[in-house]
Amino acid sequence: MSSEPADDPDIGADRVKHVRIEDEMEQSYIDYAMSVIAGRALPDVRDGLKPVHRRILYAMHEMGVSSRSSHRKSSSIVGETMGDYHPHGDQAIYDTLVGMAQDFSMRYPLVDGQGNFGSMDGDPAAAMRYTEARMAPISEELLEDIEKDTVDFSSNYDDRLTEPSVLPSAYPNLLVNGSTGIAVGMSTKIPPHNLGEVIDATIELIENPDADVSDLVEHVKGPDFPTGANIVGKNAVRKAYATGRGRLRVRAEYEVEEWQNGRERIIVTELPFQENKARMVERIANDVNDGKLEGITDLRDESDRNGVRVVIELKRGANADVVENKLLEHHLEKTFGVINLALVDGQPQVLTLKETLEHYVEHRKEVVTRRSQFELDEAEDRAHILEGRLKALENVDDVVDRIQDSEDRDSAKANLREAYDFSEAQAEHIVRMQLGSLTSMERAEIEDEYEGVMETIEYLESVLGSEEKLLEVITDELREVKDEYDDDRRTSFVEDTGTVTHEDLIPEEEVVVVVTEDDYVKRMPVDQFDAQNRGGKGIIGADVKEGDRVSKVFRANTHDYVLAFTNHGQVYRLKTYEIPEVSRTARGKSAVNLLKLDDGEEITAVVTTDEFEDDECVTMVTRNGYCKRTTGEDFSNILSTGIIAADLDEDDALVDVEVTDGSKDLVIATEGGMTIRFDEQEVRTMGRNARGVRGIDLEDDDKVAGLVATDHEDDKSLLTVTENGYGKRTRLANYRQQGRYGKGLIDIKTNDRNGRVTSVKAVEDDDDLVVMSDQGQIMITHASDVSLVGRNTMGVTIMDLDDGDNVASVDVLPAATGAADAVDAADD
Repeated sequence: MSSEPADDPDIGADRVKHVRIEDEMEQSYIDYAMSVIAGRALPDVRDGLKPVHRRILYAMHEMGVSSRSSHRKSSSIVGETMGDYHPHGDQAIYDTLVGMAQDFSMRYPLVDGQGNFGSMDGDPAAAMRYTEARMAPISEELLEDIEKDTVDFSSNYDDRLTEPSVLPSAYPNLLVNGSTGIAVGMSTKIPPHNLGEVIDATIELIENPDADVSDLVEHVKGPDFPTGANIVGKNAVRKAYATGRGRLRVRAEYEVEEWQNGRERIIVTELPFQENKARMVERIANDVNDGKLEGITDLRDESDRNGVRVVIELKRGANADVVENKLLEHHLEKTFGVINLALVDGQPQVLTLKETLEHYVEHRKEVVTRRSQFELDEAEDRAHILEGRLKALENVDDVVDRIQDSEDRDSAKANLREAYDFSEAQAEHIVRMQLGSLTSMERAEIEDEYEGVMETIEYLESVLGSEEKLLEVITDELREVKDEYDDDRRTSFVEDTGTVTHEDLIPEEEVVVVVTEDDYVKRMPVDQFDAQNRGGKGIIGADVKEGDRVSKVFRANTHDYVLAFTNHGQVYRLKTYEIPEVSRTARGKSAVNLLKLDDGEEITAVVTTDEFEDDECVTMVTRNGYCKRTTGEDFSNILSTGIIAADLDEDDALVDVEVTDGSKDLVIATEGGMTIRFDEQEVRTMGRNARGVRGIDLEDDDKVAGLVATDHEDDKSLLTVTENGYGKRTRLANYRQQGRYGKGLIDIKTNDRNGRVTSVKAVEDDDDLVVMSDQGQIMITHASDVSLVGRNTMGVTIMDLDDGDNVASVDVLPAATGAADAVDAADD
């Protein structure tokens, strides 16, 4: 024992190493990161396997659980793998085994599973004690010739056994089955491919080492997912192969088919790779329930063991193209991000398609070289033994006598070696020969075997002596694998027509939009209505519920943006096609499903525009006669909840809106039949939160009915329509310009016959008018049928109204889009 005291502070001091903590943390983290990268998360470029996959297959190989053996309990395989090679959790190993058996996870499953191994719906596999497994035949191609010193072995975790550092891999498994993994600071996501295509590209590279990616993609068309589906376009695929990174759009396979009673349905038969079918169906159902996805009446998952079948039934009259596009945008198409990251000599590298195949070819060259050398050594050893046997048979009598005269086996071997110059191995073999092998027939068999062995030696020497011959062997073996396992491509390509928007699938057409006081809204094609002579009753244009009445009608193009201004001074924006298209007799849809309206908030004015020009303003007028102009730029970013357009007094409401450019005259008309015309420059531009300035001096019982913007020398007419269905046209030149906030001029008589003014519009002679009543009657008539008269007159009958009904709103169809033209075009 040491005589030094145990508490001597100098003991072991020479073994203490002073290190800065940040340096130690950095180095330790790097060591940990590299351990995860190389030992767990990333595949090897040579066999395409991570350590856990490789260890499971090797454990099954050592257990004799081949494709020709009976299935073995998964728990047994997991236990052997964990106990001998992979000292991690049994559940992690089992999850890997399950993934290797799932035909929807691996393009070519490496494990043949028996039992419940999960589903595309995300259902977990049964516990490992209930399932059974064995190697799939294609797995044996990865392990082929592993006993022939083809790959390096290293000690397992406790130095009891050895395990392969890589598998021989008779085909490029990294590309064939792909790989997904997340390491420290990096991740890999390699899509699976068709085995035949990958092998053809590998052979192309062997035969033409100068081939580039463009040559290889003639064979490898693109990823081939186990779940099929479609890749949108080929440019992203080529980029991924050329750089090792890319983003592919993968689209479900589906078809739209005619169904009963004229309805249609969408049948989905293939899903994007790694899509959870049950979650997808649930998301679609939620969007339907939330009103985000319209036109769907039923949704069913009819999938079975024969494949995927999700049925989406559409409403009668629903636009299948629109529903299809919505489904693609949110549910039936996903992005697959390619990161071709793998370990090359233990270091992670992002590889192009060519680099990946080059590393595989180098691996196979080493495997075939080592196998050929191993087989050559065995053949030479056998030839040496056969040479000794043949020499012994030539001198059989003397050989037998010498063995008989020897005291023991060792002396017999010594005598033979001295007499015939046998090697130790030859002498050993001869003294162990049986007498039956001395027959002439046996001699002939030995001679034949020797000849065959010499031919093998000659062939193996030629393989080892010529790289060309070596590559021929690799090529032939690749073709054999292809002949055995090749199958048809599952994933197809569809043309990339760019980003297909919802709008792209909506036909561009002129429509009439109807809004009621209770905020029901709908649209109808203009060509549903024939133009009538003035004074008609029109036809039903909306089924208005009891207590409700039409408040607004306007025409728009389906691709227009609609700025909907409300009586509360708010403005909302939506596309015309977002308003549901329904029949003339239908009520429509509540606007609260399209716009976030408050209680009591009604749409009172509408502007249709795609975008504002730099000099354009939104000019507004309120019921109490206030007028304001705000630059169009202030309305460029309208929130889904709307934005303030004007700050109104409590007893005021926004009535009408026009888009102006600073060069217009404004004409404000009142319900009492007065009008005032003034230059818009008299109303300065102001912010959205402003109230505005007074535009007209109203009588106590009068209110503003509408606003018209006109050029200073406009030859248009001012159309004035009253609530009882009467109206007139007067040239705008008859309304002299004056300063704002005046009393104005008399426009039309508002007596008991006419009633109060409902609407004013600027029209040309060949325009058409859309007139809508409170109760939903709609009529289109020619503007020229309305008499052109002076101011302060009675007007003529425009629409014949039922008792208790009134004109609610009027809008103009410009000549280019008039209903009569549409009908004439259809007749032609």
